[in-house]
Amino acid sequence: METKRPLCPICRSKPVAINYHRNDVIYYRSKCSVCYRKRKKLKPQAPQWFKLGYRKKPACERCGFKFKLAEQANVFHLDGNLKNNDWANLKTICLNCTAEVYKSKLPWKVDEITPDF
Repeated sequence: METKRPLCPICRSKPVAINYHRNDVIYYRSKCSVCYRKRKKLKPQAPQWFKLGYRKKPACERCGFKFKLAEQANVFHLDGNLKNNDWANLKTICLNCTAEVYKSKLPWKVDEITPDF
């Protein structure tokens, strides 16, 4: 059974490199050989909520703590569905409230951590 090698996610022009063969199964690397040698990395993607226009608030929506750094805030999905990016479903909360949410077993789920955009 011959499968088609996927394209390199970085350069999107060459197929990914073969890593090794075992038991008649081919295992591929995550990049093509050129990108692997040049040590190229994928650029971080903005989360879906950011692409749709939602931005982290300047203060925690649970306790009112005002953020000095963007890293002090997390974006949570209230219904636990990470694909539901409706603004009514998103909350910006501080790291202290994040710990409380985890302990209280609310269905909230934190979205992926992102670099500052």
